[in-house]
Amino acid sequence: MQITDVRVRKVAKEGKMKAVVSITIDDEFVVHDIKVIEGEKGLFIAMPSRKASDGEYRDIAHPINSETREQIQSIILEKYEQALSETAAGDA
Repeated sequence: MQITDVRVRKVAKEGKMKAVVSITIDDEFVVHDIKVIEGEKGLFIAMPSRKASDGEYRDIAHPINSETREQIQSIILEKYEQALSETAAGDA
C-alpha cells in the first residue's frame, strides 16, 4: 500500500483540531476527514468517525494494524508540518 496523495486543509480557529486531511491510497482509494489533533503528547491523527446511537464515536475507516496506522500518521504529520512551514514562509 502506498499513500500517493495527501491534501491538508488547516483549521483557522483555535482549538485542538489543527487540520483536516484527505489521503489517496495507490491512486485508487480516498479517505476524507482524517483529523490532525494537538494532544498532550503532541500531534496525532484521528480517523473519520461517526457518533453512534449510544453516544460513542466509531471509526468509519481505519487501519487494521499499528504498523499501517504509524505509516499513515507519519506521512500525514510530515505533510502537515510542510503546510505549516509554507504558510510561515508566505507570511514572511
